[in-house]
Amino acid sequence: MAKNPFDQFKCTSHKVNREILTIEELAILTDKEFNISRLNEIRDIFLFCCFTGYAFVDVEKLTKADVSTGIDGEKWIFTKRHKTGTVSNVPLLPQAQIILEKYASNEYCQYSGKLLPVKSNQKMNAYLKEVADLCDIRKNLTMHIARHTFATTVTLSNGVPIETVSKMLGHTKLATTQIYAQVLENKVSDDMKKLRSVFSIKKLENTGS
Repeated sequence: MAKNPFDQFKCTSHKVNREILTIEELAILTDKEFNISRLNEIRDIFLFCCFTGYAFVDVEKLTKADVSTGIDGEKWIFTKRHKTGTVSNVPLLPQAQIILEKYASNEYCQYSGKLLPVKSNQKMNAYLKEVADLCDIRKNLTMHIARHTFATTVTLSNGVPIETVSKMLGHTKLATTQIYAQVLENKVSDDMKKLRSVFSIKKLENTGS
């Protein structure tokens, strides 16, 4: 060809607003007890992903053989991401361990060897809308939000280095994880607005005295 037909073509990107749960919303979900057993199961699986960072396709395939003792003597999950095939080994936080213990004797988990009784992605997301309504959480709960919440609220917000978070998420590039750090900038801005308000009140009190 005499001329490259894509010579003038330029790739464009659009900034995506990644919704996450706050620590308060995680507490609401954890404490809520539902009258319908399937909603309790969906809530537990969602929270497990919030505290491990696994996507739906990854948590769905987890088996008891994936859980082992790590170099620190604590329980870890050793697996690879379905999407990229990269290693995604995650130490289990207490909240995640409690959920696994809860379903250790579950009938489905017993005969299938799976860690959790995961439904289809479509059903999971549909039931999560019910969970959100009953918990009065005004966010569109999806399995993607669980992964985003792990990266931000659970890890980065608590001082876990971005390189460590990237490793646990199974990202092939650090730049992918840095998207979550950008989300945190919004949180920093919101927190600083509250802080400014506190100091403005103190300044008024000092002036009045």
